[in-house]
Amino acid sequence: MSGHSKWSTIKRQKGVNDAKRGQLFSKMSKIISIAARDGGANLESNQKLKVAVEAAKTANMPKINIERAIASAGKEGKNYEEVVYEGFAPEGLGILIEATTDNRNRTGQEIKNILERSGGAMGGPGSASFNFVPKGLILLAQKKLSDDEMLKVIDLGIDEVEETPDGVEIYTPPSQVYEIEKKIRALGMGVDEVELTQKPKISTTVSEPKKSEKLSRLLEDLDDHEDVQKIHPSFKII
Repeated sequence: MSGHSKWSTIKRQKGVNDAKRGQLFSKMSKIISIAARDGGANLESNQKLKVAVEAAKTANMPKINIERAIASAGKEGKNYEEVVYEGFAPEGLGILIEATTDNRNRTGQEIKNILERSGGAMGGPGSASFNFVPKGLILLAQKKLSDDEMLKVIDLGIDEVEETPDGVEIYTPPSQVYEIEKKIRALGMGVDEVELTQKPKISTTVSEPKKSEKLSRLLEDLDDHEDVQKIHPSFKII
């Protein structure tokens, strides 16, 4: 079973069926509207909106849908708030769940039910988030870096770099992610994705088949919830 990765999830989005695609676009419209509501419609001065729009483009969301979501910020976005729920997968593995909701109690209860059905549990503030740190994340098109490329990337002031089956992941301070992305492109390296994320300080690798299947099902169930935007697990499935 392949590892659960935000990047592999994004790449699969291009092949989802119509129902899944409609749900995905609905989620993205909400986060775009909220970002435009909170920071204005200018992508250059509103990094949060820029991240949301870039993610929508990656998922092949039509341009007109993106423009409509930005334009409707005062209407669609006004009733929604962003909430981060903290919880635990089976065996106490921490997980952060970002959601946009017009009723945090309802959404919280539904997420609690999903976690408990899997053998996990909802956590209180700080129970899981202490193990995560905000990062900018740049995924390169290539899966490995030469020694020379590695040195050039490190010299850009990044936090760390990891070579994974999904590609080379470069972590940066959140506020510098787009500045560093431009420098990486200037070096002639292709960039597949850019986003803001939460990186676990300590990550657990899960390889036992039954445990892997159970955790994968939990992540899929959470992702299927209409209010869930991002999932940050403190584990990797291989």
